[in-house]
Amino acid sequence: MHALNENINQDEIDKFNQFAEQWWDPNGDHASLLKLNPLRFKYISDNSNLKAKECLDVGCGGGILTESLASKADSVVGIDMAEKLLKVAENHSKLSKLDNVNYIKISIEEYSKGINKADVLTCMEMLEHVPFPEQIVMACSESVISGGHLFFSTINRNPKSFLMAILGAEHILKIIPKGTHEYDQFIKPSELDQWGRKANLTLKKLIGVTYNPFNETFSLSKDVSVNYMMHFIKN
Repeated sequence: MHALNENINQDEIDKFNQFAEQWWDPNGDHASLLKLNPLRFKYISDNSNLKAKECLDVGCGGGILTESLASKADSVVGIDMAEKLLKVAENHSKLSKLDNVNYIKISIEEYSKGINKADVLTCMEMLEHVPFPEQIVMACSESVISGGHLFFSTINRNPKSFLMAILGAEHILKIIPKGTHEYDQFIKPSELDQWGRKANLTLKKLIGVTYNPFNETFSLSKDVSVNYMMHFIKN
């Protein structure tokens, strides 16, 4: 087990902080997150009952998914280490008149030591941005009640994902900023499943997320070769 502060990549935090002001801009550098969010949120709400539940959004960024969760759940905590993004998230939740969201600058490892356990946890596009993702999965598991739901999304590691997620998305289509991803940090579904088993989680479903550049839409798919989501249940 690595020390808590070792599992934070300050360069990654700085990188995302610089995009803070554009986070909710439908024409900004992270517009793809806004387009992707309804699909993700529907998948999460279709596969877990959010009503009267407590949710935890790990690596919440500027709060796009967090706010969607808050529209159905009893309460939501969004945690992140990027201070500017949390400020954006807080300000936007006020604009949205949401009083059931709480944003905290804290690592999931630190948060998992507390007594609050979530019914539903989401950790989207975060695992590929930390030095030790397996440790994140373990801490996520420790932050959820027995029988609770956990949803992870990340990027597969293979030649196709390099072509699509880095060359395609960052350099050709430019739907995400250059330098957003490092190929070495990508994670195979088999690796994430293994980490989940070690963390006392049972894999319920693996599903792919594909992007159509012609109509600029995302859809769920059996193709998990690039982007994918995993739904686990805590044992």
